[in-house]
Amino acid sequence: MTTSEAETLLTVARRAAEAGAHRLRHFDGKGFTVRSKGRLGDLITDADEAAEAAVLEVLRRDTPTIPVLAEESGHHGETGDLLWCVDPLDGTTNFAHGYPFFATSVGLLRQGKPWLGAIVVPRLDEVFWGGVGLGAFRNTLPIQVSTCTSLARSVLVTGFAYDRHEQLDNNYAEFCRFAHRVGGVRRGGAAAVDLAYVACGRLDGYWERGLKAWDLAAGAAIIQGAGGRVCAYDGGPVAIHSGRILAACNPTLQQQMTAVLVATQPLAPDCYAGKP
Repeated sequence: MTTSEAETLLTVARRAAEAGAHRLRHFDGKGFTVRSKGRLGDLITDADEAAEAAVLEVLRRDTPTIPVLAEESGHHGETGDLLWCVDPLDGTTNFAHGYPFFATSVGLLRQGKPWLGAIVVPRLDEVFWGGVGLGAFRNTLPIQVSTCTSLARSVLVTGFAYDRHEQLDNNYAEFCRFAHRVGGVRRGGAAAVDLAYVACGRLDGYWERGLKAWDLAAGAAIIQGAGGRVCAYDGGPVAIHSGRILAACNPTLQQQMTAVLVATQPLAPDCYAGKP
């Protein structure tokens, strides 16, 4: 595929993400229903569904032969080398509470690997877009990852999956170990925004478990476009459907983060309250 063809697909990703974010703006702060998907904290709103419909409309119109994996409606189309991954509202809990960290994320996998994508954060009027070999941008300006090479001076970001009440492997132990070794750990509540912030240098690294392909595809591609690294916890190639990712601004910090993650064992059940 030529660079021109890749740039055309990146434009489609941005157009689709902006269409979804436009629908979120319509609902933001207004009346919408909130429902549970069945697991504590896993919510869906009218805005999720409306934003996804808007994204899919763009993708079907502009790239009708590329299959789509969307959070709310599942898989559309035949399996191929390319796959759109759509999260119409990443950070639904934030959105439902009026907290501004939420986004529409549209990423494209190529042979199962993050390749390009766009993330729109409507409340903050920011569009992050880019991909492998294509550079990365915030709105109209190019972005780069930070130059931090010291774990002790780094500021990292992470999150906690919906199954944290049910699993001992729930990221609590990793959070504690990092919190004692870094300059700070943040928890934004929207993986796409977290990854975008690593891409633009506001944060130095990110790790999380329990994620889906639509949470990661766009952000992982944009980080690579911005000069950063994405990998598995052990430093190997990231498996997009494994639900685990480590993202870092450079190989030096990535190696330090990997050492912490590999050495960490889950906390014993009596170290936290357990099921609510």
